[in-house]
Amino acid sequence: MTGAGVRVGVGTRFLYDGETVEVVEMLSTAAGNEVVVKDATGRQYRRFALKELLACERARVIPTGPGPASDDDQEVAGVVLTQLTTTEQEQLTARAAHVREVLTGYRSGNPLIADPDEPRTQYSENVALSDRYAAKAAELGLGVRTIERWVGKFQKFGEAGLAVRRDPSSVSSTRTDDRWVETALEVMVEHTDQSRPSRTMVIERANARVVARFGAGVVKLPSRATAFRILEDLERRHPTFRLSTKRNRDIATRPDEPYGKLRPTRPGEYLLMDTTRLDVFALDPVTLRWVQTELTVGMDWYTRCVVGIRLTPVSTKAVDAAATLYQAFRPRPAGKDWPAHAVWPEHGIPRSLLIDPDAIDGPIAGTASPALAPETIVIDHGKIYVSEHLTSVCQRMGISIQPARLRTGRDKGPVERFFRTIREDLLQALPGYKGPDLHSRGVAPESEAFFYLDELEAIIREWVAVVYHHRPHESLLDPHLPSVKMSPAAMFEHGIARAGYIEVPRDPDLGYEFLKVEWRTLQHYGFEVHGRRYNGDLPPGCRDGASPYPDRGKGKGRWWPLHVDPDDITRIYLRDPASRRWYPLEWEHARSMQMPLSEDALAFARRLAKAKYTYPDDRIAVADLLERWNLGLGSSTTERRMALRMAREDAALDLEPPPGPHEVTEPVPGARDGATAVNTARSDIDIGDDDAEDEPDRPDDDGFYADALEYL
Repeated sequence: MTGAGVRVGVGTRFLYDGETVEVVEMLSTAAGNEVVVKDATGRQYRRFALKELLACERARVIPTGPGPASDDDQEVAGVVLTQLTTTEQEQLTARAAHVREVLTGYRSGNPLIADPDEPRTQYSENVALSDRYAAKAAELGLGVRTIERWVGKFQKFGEAGLAVRRDPSSVSSTRTDDRWVETALEVMVEHTDQSRPSRTMVIERANARVVARFGAGVVKLPSRATAFRILEDLERRHPTFRLSTKRNRDIATRPDEPYGKLRPTRPGEYLLMDTTRLDVFALDPVTLRWVQTELTVGMDWYTRCVVGIRLTPVSTKAVDAAATLYQAFRPRPAGKDWPAHAVWPEHGIPRSLLIDPDAIDGPIAGTASPALAPETIVIDHGKIYVSEHLTSVCQRMGISIQPARLRTGRDKGPVERFFRTIREDLLQALPGYKGPDLHSRGVAPESEAFFYLDELEAIIREWVAVVYHHRPHESLLDPHLPSVKMSPAAMFEHGIARAGYIEVPRDPDLGYEFLKVEWRTLQHYGFEVHGRRYNGDLPPGCRDGASPYPDRGKGKGRWWPLHVDPDDITRIYLRDPASRRWYPLEWEHARSMQMPLSEDALAFARRLAKAKYTYPDDRIAVADLLERWNLGLGSSTTERRMALRMAREDAALDLEPPPGPHEVTEPVPGARDGATAVNTARSDIDIGDDDAEDEPDRPDDDGFYADALEYL
């Protein structure tokens, strides 16, 4: 054994780019040590810096004698020693002391720290080594050959050579046949996309498959206890029994290659968008019934700032995804009663600006989230995110669309973690919380659902601005200061300081391009969209001239494109094709309302008015709808519970004629004695809880709620 070192000089050989070269001369120059090498033929010479031969990966020295190598069939000393138990470590220490006493006469191996009785006579230097072997063997009651083997391993590998080695390949004769183990693993893998099997069924199927594949008696079948232990080991390789089936499928789809991810470097570089169903019920102010809600958010990946929030009853539509991205261009205004730290200042105004608050006339304007023009949005393959409208607008504005991999939620890890955070920190503290799954569900969580949809969205929006944006996150840190945890708001300021800029919308009116387009003709009273009339300041020449947009195969143009927000139908927007200026047009009944009105809410109000009045119109429909809304807006908890109880108790009464030929009649669980069935109306609004099949169906009849207005 020559050790780990190799002499480098004239005659030393290297393997350079797969070719053997030999050093023929060494030089010392101003640039450092250099060598001259020749190839195997001896006809070509090259000159290299010595540090290149020693440090670069293209060259490797060829040793001339035996010695340790990285590919030796020997475990690393640290691995061997750290596997020992406390008792084995004590035995190893005592065995090494005996070997050192045989070789040097001292247990420590150093005469400077010798014990009082050292060296003993039988281990002194003038005693032959063979006699010392015999003396130690007699002292320990072992054979001389064992002592010689200890000394040989100690001289070659040190104390690690004296450790008891565990060979994983050495097993007893009762070892289970590998063919049975592989077959059992095969059965477990087949149940990845199926319901969870029992261990007994997997064992029985593995036994039957082994017999059918190799023949009876060829493979020894393990006992039941042994088979259970084998399945416990296989559970680590392919989880099947312990975790939920959804989690097992997620683990099974993990990639074999190293994980990689997009790494944002500044705010606005990547915007994550996703939709999830919230684990809390809300109360629909139109129907006075509990509904499930879906939350769509847009999150800046670098800062974790939520720049868009959209809460809708199931199910979410493509316009909701566009409206969420619309908020990134035109942020919502902050609440009037929000604390100062939750309000985002105007871009260009530092937060540390010192002013006299008494000298300001009115409140300081601010928004609920920062305005960002995202460079790339990361989405899943949901239909609401790949609509032609959304992709076309993103293409025009230079926004790239990066789809995540199919059924791979970790590609949008931060936004998925946000959904868990909002459930654990906010939703579970609200009335109507039903838990993440059926096993976590309460007895009747919908009985406490007295937060209306708009109130629940306001609560989520304020929680994000006041709490989430200002709480340190473990994943938000500067690599140069890994121990400093930052909040999304602090990370936003840090990102601006680090990158030196942020991408903001060059024109806030660009956000209108995300709205849905309706083509209508201009009449003497204005535009009419789904029975609603809009009017206002129109572009010059609009009332007198024809539309510059040609009709689709109908000759001269008469149709105008109107941009409509389905969640606020009080206004629509028209863009002048000549000046490219946007003109807002107001609904004729908008001034009688104090809040935005959605298109779905108006459609439901019209059905109520149609069932109640002989000649209904939008004014009557809106008046009745406001009457229902005012029941809950600003009311106390007791009044809300009374409204909810009234809606449920009245549901047990039969106030309508018998159902039509296409209506389905079914009994209402929990109704009073003598109460008949209530018709189930089919509507385009999907409301109700579909988590469990054993829940009672709720009545949804337009005629019933039309009459219910009389009681309010």
